Amino acid sequence: MSADEESESRLVFERFRRVFGDGQSRSSDARKRATKEPGSSSAFGAGRDAHGLGDVLDSLTSRMGWDSPLAQSEMMASWAEIAGEETAEHSHPAGIEEGTLTVKCDSTAWATQLRLMRVQILTHIAVRYPDAGIVTIRFEGPGAPSWKRGPKSVPGRGPRDTYG
Repeated sequence: MSADEESESRLVFERFRRVFGDGQSRSSDARKRATKEPGSSSAFGAGRDAHGLGDVLDSLTSRMGWDSPLAQSEMMASWAEIAGEETAEHSHPAGIEEGTLTVKCDSTAWATQLRLMRVQILTHIAVRYPDAGIVTIRFEGPGAPSWKRGPKSVPGRGPRDTYG
């Protein structure tokens, strides 16, 4: 290596040191951050204990207002426990709108049976899922076929009065 190449590399090194700073020395901001103020917090100070994941999620859901939707989805997922295994085979919750739980049933007979059990089901929901906000339950049977469309539809009530 010649003296010119060494001096050029040395010049580049010195320029980088001026632009990017010396790795051994700290900037004024770093020196300010390094000074400890009296009463400042420390990693293991008072109030710095770790919280359990369940506690953190509970506080997050209540702070964000997610208690009601979470309780509603949990209630819908455990419909078999609320209504009973046999009843749950013939019915399923369809949705919740403005405090009304809509339950679809396999037949009108099951819808009628569940209407008779409405008080017990509502009580069970209110005790087990108070945050769900369920005020009433609507039980629906299977939908009747529509006679309003098609080439042979007629105006008026038609044959629908036999469905039920």
